[in-house]
Amino acid sequence: MRIGLTYTGTEWKHENYSRWLRAKDGRVEIVRLDIIGGLKDFDGLVLSGGVDVDPSLYGGSTEYAQQPKLGWEKLRDQFELSALELAWNKGLPVLGVCRGLQLMNIARGGNLVQDLGPIGDEMHENTPEDKRHPVILDEDSLLREIVGSGAGIVNSAHHQAVDRLGDGLRANGRAEDGVIEGLEWADAAGKPFLLAVQWHPERMYMDGYTDAYFYEAIRDRFLEEVEKTTNNQYAHH
Repeated sequence: MRIGLTYTGTEWKHENYSRWLRAKDGRVEIVRLDIIGGLKDFDGLVLSGGVDVDPSLYGGSTEYAQQPKLGWEKLRDQFELSALELAWNKGLPVLGVCRGLQLMNIARGGNLVQDLGPIGDEMHENTPEDKRHPVILDEDSLLREIVGSGAGIVNSAHHQAVDRLGDGLRANGRAEDGVIEGLEWADAAGKPFLLAVQWHPERMYMDGYTDAYFYEAIRDRFLEEVEKTTNNQYAHH
């Protein structure tokens, strides 16, 4: 299986994703996707975390409390939107993590809360380490089906969040303060696998969280969907 992983911009963070994804199956090949290497062939797509998405993509303000110190990475945004469009056009499974969730929402016409503010930061922002907080999953959601539980403790490292949901998407879980913690299709019939979480399962894997299903089960299901899709495509050739 060739998993297209968008480059986080930081080598050690990128390697966290690679290690997490390969831990389930040594046959998994990680294909680094970035603007230098361009779009390459992949069987499933992981949209990684990183810097805030350019506000012009969702009609946001360029003046908010915690803008990126070095500005936004517009080329990365456009590249990853192209990768996402390619995956959807080919009917491939997609998994979004943190920024990846937010980008996915924007790609479907949604927007963001640009800064959760001091109260939100107390629960969600990594200053300087990841926060930990409970997440409650919707009873009828794919995410709850995958993890096999209605609640758990996840990590947190974000100061932005989904505001208006993108077309065809639904929230599948929230933090105790109401912040959206996951996205999936509102109606998945006839659509490729799609899941996004606001937390960082690749770091939960490294940090030994007790609620392992919130990072292991998500990875395992994604890889199962990639393998299933790949096998189906080969069967029709």
